[in-house]
Amino acid sequence: MSVFASFLPSSPPVSFRERLRSAFGALIGILLTGLVCRFALGPGTALPILIAPMGASAVLLFAVPASPLAQPWSLIGGNLVSSLVGVTVGLLVPDPFLAAALAIGIAIGLMMGLRCLHPPSGAVALTAVLGGPGIHALGYGFVIWPVMANSVLMLIAAILYNRMAGRTYPHRPLAVAAGHQTRDRPAAARVGFTSEDLDAVLAEYDQLLDVDRGDLEAILRQAEIRSYRRRSGQMTCASIMSRDVVAIAPDAPIAEALELLRSHHIKTLPVTSEDARVVGIVTQTDLLDKPTWGPRGPRLGVGLRLQLTLNRMRAPNGSIEDIMTSPVRTVSPDTLLADIVRLMAATGLHHLPVVEADGRLAGIVSQSDLIVALLAESDRRAEEAAQPR
Repeated sequence: MSVFASFLPSSPPVSFRERLRSAFGALIGILLTGLVCRFALGPGTALPILIAPMGASAVLLFAVPASPLAQPWSLIGGNLVSSLVGVTVGLLVPDPFLAAALAIGIAIGLMMGLRCLHPPSGAVALTAVLGGPGIHALGYGFVIWPVMANSVLMLIAAILYNRMAGRTYPHRPLAVAAGHQTRDRPAAARVGFTSEDLDAVLAEYDQLLDVDRGDLEAILRQAEIRSYRRRSGQMTCASIMSRDVVAIAPDAPIAEALELLRSHHIKTLPVTSEDARVVGIVTQTDLLDKPTWGPRGPRLGVGLRLQLTLNRMRAPNGSIEDIMTSPVRTVSPDTLLADIVRLMAATGLHHLPVVEADGRLAGIVSQSDLIVALLAESDRRAEEAAQPR
């Protein structure tokens, strides 16, 4: 029995609902494609209405729509390339078996080079060679009808059905947090493997995987973060903080802060003096609550202007220092993460500037940095505890 079990694929379990959804989708796709083609050709036509490879395409488009082999360019490009190769080889090589072998081999090579590998397209190339007198009589017309006609109709059916069924098609990789457009890696990428590590392993593996590379990385990172729950230990702020920090000057216009937050997908800006010392901090809340926004941009309301004038004994000028929070809570690079957790929990802060002993900005630490790092440290300590002594 173990010998027979080795022939079974180790696929993840799929619910009955998903199996039903896939089967019904293939039924709808083939039915609609056939009906539209028959309507377009009319009764009594000698042209083929449907070709057999469309059945294999339906398996991919409706059962595994997230597969790279099932994406629109794979379907259209693969069938186009394979049909052209099949017709050409069939015209040039008299022996049908040699022509079939050449057509399949050349089609696979071209599809892989053009990144449109689609397994049913191999059957398209074979059909062009071995399809019989009716197919041969079409010549290069076989590429247009039925191959491209069937392919386009099947693709339209797949897009409509998958979206109605709640699937994303064409497939997009699993969403990841937006980068900040700085040299720092995302928080989750600062522990565990890197994207370069994954690319290197895939290059060494040197085989085509039927999974999107972005999906693969996202799945591995999620699995890695879950494994961090088993670890604990001590880490300092220096090991997890972002070092390439986007900051703003106190005399900068308020609108500049909004543009920086938008362009870098961040929520907080340290305010620094000319010598890089932290003098305050500006958050999304500051931008929303303190100035009044109108068609001409942000402006200070009468109440805030009066309050600032009384506090500073001078009129505000609508700059960052008029809305920033100051003084600002900071931590040092050698602050333990456990202390940062307590500080954030007590104050409700989501970001803390990290400063050197002289007050110069060294980095910034966020809740996302903290969560990932604590999970990683927990994982490390659990592994140490499991080692024999």
